[in-house]
Amino acid sequence: MTNHALKEWAVAINALETSKTIMLLRKGGIHERHGRFEVNHKQILLYPTFEHQQPFLLKPEYANLVIPVTSGWHPETVHINSWAEITDIFPVSEESVVNALLPFHIWNEYFISDRLKWKPRQPLYILLLRTYKLPQEQEIPYCTKYGGCKSWIDLDGSISLQGSQPILSDSIYAQLVGQIRDIVSDELYAPSI
Repeated sequence: MTNHALKEWAVAINALETSKTIMLLRKGGIHERHGRFEVNHKQILLYPTFEHQQPFLLKPEYANLVIPVTSGWHPETVHINSWAEITDIFPVSEESVVNALLPFHIWNEYFISDRLKWKPRQPLYILLLRTYKLPQEQEIPYCTKYGGCKSWIDLDGSISLQGSQPILSDSIYAQLVGQIRDIVSDELYAPSI
């Protein structure tokens, strides 16, 4: 059971749920505690958001999946289909590192550049998530306290994780994590010319 949730664009959650990615890139919302992104829970529900999705920040195959909504719009009910275990967190400030990871996430080069320039003294966090499909979709009522530019929320009620199935097998997930770790370590510790 958990009530801890990570708010993320619906298109990104869909990519996690359909094994298109295991990676999220986060800098944090405007209203983060202590003014920066932090991870306080390893097991989190994936809470889809729609309002701030920007197609121009996504690779073309994902940009076409965004359904535009008006500013301030939110659904009356939120559908939660999955949860994830955050297995790895890499704070990165070098654009070359994130660019080397382009094949592993849904965002484009403009997003990477834009995120690194915003609050430049703070790193961009690369999160690797082992995603699990809940046995049954959970439909919860939207509450105003869930809104706003923040990454983390606690839902009013807990959701059971029992009976969930991993999106990827252990071996495929481990293989992807290994490839990403290799890229990050190669890029971070490459000798400068």
